[in-house]
Amino acid sequence: MRAGIGSDIHRLISGRKLIIGGVTIPCDKGEEAHSDGDVLLHAIIDAVLGASAHGDIGTMFPDSSKDTEGMDSLRMLRIALGRTGARIISIDSTVHLEQPKLQGYIRAMRENIAAAAALPVEAVSVKAKTAEGLGPVGEGAAIAAEAIVLIES
Repeated sequence: MRAGIGSDIHRLISGRKLIIGGVTIPCDKGEEAHSDGDVLLHAIIDAVLGASAHGDIGTMFPDSSKDTEGMDSLRMLRIALGRTGARIISIDSTVHLEQPKLQGYIRAMRENIAAAAALPVEAVSVKAKTAEGLGPVGEGAAIAAEAIVLIES
């Protein structure tokens, strides 16, 4: 068993979809990114790569590659798991976003992540927090996420 920690942050901009945990959430801003920008899945992928000593998401999915441009992050998670040979035991994660509120979307996020990682939904935790108006997340300029995974490799 090995544990890994991952984190990600993206600027929020107009004209992009807000995708978190594979769920498109109605919002006037979305993540600025080379891929689909799913900050939650990027943190989970980084945690998997860290736990299996395979670098980070930027190494496996470089933002300079045409192959990763606009890539679906659920697909990225499946690819990372395949390349590392890691089997996730559990995931605990937190999304930091001021608006919109995420409570109504968390179950769908958990189900998407569980399906991509071949886990029971009970092994996936997603929590949502605001930044109480502080910093770029609190000002509505950014979204961030952290994740910790336990893997068997």
